[in-house]
Amino acid sequence: MVSRVIPVDPFDLIIFGATGDLARRKILPALYRRFCDGQMPGESRVIGAARTEMDTASWRDAVAEAITEFLPAKQCDADSIAAFRDRLHYVPVDALGDDGWADLKTLVRPGVIQAYYFSVAPSLFGALAERLQAFEVCCDTARFVVEKPFGRDLETARDLNRTLATYFHEDQIYRIDHYLGKETVQNLMAIRFGNTLFEPLWNTQYIDHVQITVAETVGVGGRGSYYDRAGAMRDMVQNHLMQLLCLTAMEPPSRFEPAAVRDEKLKVIRALDPVDPGDIVRGQYQAGETPGYIEDVENPDSRTESYIALKLHVANWRWNGTPFYLRTGKRLKARRSEIVVHFKETPHSIFDADAGSRANVLSIRLQPDEGIDLRVTIKEPGPGGMRLIDVPLDMSFAEALGPEAADAPDAYERLIMDVIRGNQTLFMRGDEVEAAWAWTDPIIAGWTDRRDTPLPYETGSSGPEDALMLMHRDGRRWREIAPS
Repeated sequence: MVSRVIPVDPFDLIIFGATGDLARRKILPALYRRFCDGQMPGESRVIGAARTEMDTASWRDAVAEAITEFLPAKQCDADSIAAFRDRLHYVPVDALGDDGWADLKTLVRPGVIQAYYFSVAPSLFGALAERLQAFEVCCDTARFVVEKPFGRDLETARDLNRTLATYFHEDQIYRIDHYLGKETVQNLMAIRFGNTLFEPLWNTQYIDHVQITVAETVGVGGRGSYYDRAGAMRDMVQNHLMQLLCLTAMEPPSRFEPAAVRDEKLKVIRALDPVDPGDIVRGQYQAGETPGYIEDVENPDSRTESYIALKLHVANWRWNGTPFYLRTGKRLKARRSEIVVHFKETPHSIFDADAGSRANVLSIRLQPDEGIDLRVTIKEPGPGGMRLIDVPLDMSFAEALGPEAADAPDAYERLIMDVIRGNQTLFMRGDEVEAAWAWTDPIIAGWTDRRDTPLPYETGSSGPEDALMLMHRDGRRWREIAPS
């Protein structure tokens, strides 16, 4: 299999917050990989901007160190790194003052695609936008990438959208959620809308329920201060899991283009019923061999959840009566992200009761081993009569599609190149962000008003016991969180 690299036009990508953690870990290694694959034409450049005082040579050294630290050794070719360094430039810039903006203007070229990556706190978006306009740095067709969080509630999300809209048009703004850049997430749309096998069955008549899981083995780490103000609901459900839900539940768009896809996602969010408090389970991981949540965030009175499970309903014809179960948490027993579609059992079994009864299950694995698994029912081999068993039709992308699939672009690589191409399909629109918060805010307000306390769960477990009951009372069970 030969990887098909789609060429792009020459560009200047300006990264604000270029010395920060996200730039070092994700953005710059992603750009280096795209450079190695031939997706940075000779005239293209990466311009770093931050308040840190350093020159271009020092920043080039720092970027080279980041590449070797965060990419596998086999991808870190010395000649390629040296060639990539030549594309890098750096300007110290004060986001809240006037220093550095004139120097930045002299570097940015008006005749190429301009993309500005705001890898900074949302509180700086307005200041950066204002100075880009005031110093006439950006052209009228420039593109602007903003990282989450897109507010912490509906009011702040609206304020942020108003701020951005003051300076830019909506079609210039790229709200990035790296989950949408994952290969398997995009394959979810290909599976649904590219195969007649699934789309006719993708409704409440044939699907019993859907599970969406994002499980992490790590704790809050160095993000304790931020995380304790956010929690799993704001940090994961309102954006990442919401996007997975939308792609799973949305109607077929009229065509695969940004406006059509995002219109259908918005309809899903607006169709979500309010969530009953009894359909919510919140938890906090406890101290064991590693510190507990309270110790990690250094707040003994914290009522913030590191785990949440919810039962949702999409109020439309396609999904009436089919529940969606979402869960995410930290310090769980395995790192696993997947969408699992449980089909209903056959309406009538022709086999004896002893043969057993089975239902088909389609699982779409996002990480760590991207792939698709469809469990089907067959006869158990042997002379013991007609006994039924489940077997997987398993496709690991790495095994089925060869080494190119295993080395496919990661989410940031794909999304950054989509920005350069001007393709907004995999980016969130302002009204979509606001609709997600409009649904989320009453849920958070409810447990705040009730002063609910998160339930304890052991590090390395599957979460609080009550989360199991959320499924068991419906006669269902969670798919086990197990290593691949």
